[in-house]
Amino acid sequence: MKFKPLALALAFVCLFTYGLHVVRSQNSSAPDFPNRVIATGESEVTLEIPSGATGSDVGKILFAHGVVASSSAYFAIAVADKKSERVSPGNHRLSRRISAAQALTQLLDPARIPNLIKVFEGAWKSEVVASMITYGFTPGEVTKAFGQVVLPKGFSNSEGLLFPAQYSFPKGTTALAAVQAMVDRFKAEQVGQELLSSTGKYGPLQLLTIASIVQAESDTQDFEKVARVIFNRLKISMPLQMDSTVHYVKRVRGQIFLSTDSTLIKSPFNTYQHYGLPPSPIGNPGVKAMQAALNPAVGDWLYFITVAPGDTRFTVSNSEFNTWKSLYEKNRKAGAFK
Repeated sequence: MKFKPLALALAFVCLFTYGLHVVRSQNSSAPDFPNRVIATGESEVTLEIPSGATGSDVGKILFAHGVVASSSAYFAIAVADKKSERVSPGNHRLSRRISAAQALTQLLDPARIPNLIKVFEGAWKSEVVASMITYGFTPGEVTKAFGQVVLPKGFSNSEGLLFPAQYSFPKGTTALAAVQAMVDRFKAEQVGQELLSSTGKYGPLQLLTIASIVQAESDTQDFEKVARVIFNRLKISMPLQMDSTVHYVKRVRGQIFLSTDSTLIKSPFNTYQHYGLPPSPIGNPGVKAMQAALNPAVGDWLYFITVAPGDTRFTVSNSEFNTWKSLYEKNRKAGAFK
């Protein structure tokens, strides 16, 4: 959020407006309410932060709704704290008569943003669609939006490009504008820019697809190793055989065990039946998964398996992998993954 200069001309008008003890905000002459304990069930107000609002604009909105003692107090806090740049447009529910610092904290609290669209790391496009409909857009509006959204060069599907974040939009925002905001957020992120500008052996679409598999296959601490396994298999034309790609076809989550029948599903996303990468990402990966695809770990691993929660092992040996697979089967049957 960009800030523009504001003359500190509000003086002490709020002293008489609220009849509550007011102090000077830190490093500013602006009146400010003191930090206080916020009681459960006390009076709150829902207000709207418009798109493009500056720190000065937000301060005025807060003051007009009785949240802060002066707009200048919030402006001073916003200038001093870079987190203020993350205040999202849309509706926010805030307590009345709180300090400017507490107001900023509440503005950044997702629990205080009603009707929020949440795109979690690894979310499928279909899940984002459902979230948008719950938000209030009609199915027709959402379908049309995804058909009209402007994508980066080389992409024909928005899957993978909907940047994981929590979104709240001003009243009147169209479904197309909402979807475009998610894609534009991806393009604005440094990792997104690095991925989209890649000119190596694997292009942006392929790298994003790898990142989506990494996101679905492992925990954060193993992202770089899993990425290396994928690259190593692609290098020797070994089928990826990733359970997550079949889960994507079946639209199931949290399924540790993959049946033999599931590996026979006819789909270009079934990496048990098709060599190489799926035709597009299998979800919307987060920053760390994309970074892993861009900078995989160094290693010769071709196999990995989680033998127990928190215990993922990597190897180049098929025999060692099979030994670990037996251990996984034993642990699974014993209920270790429930």
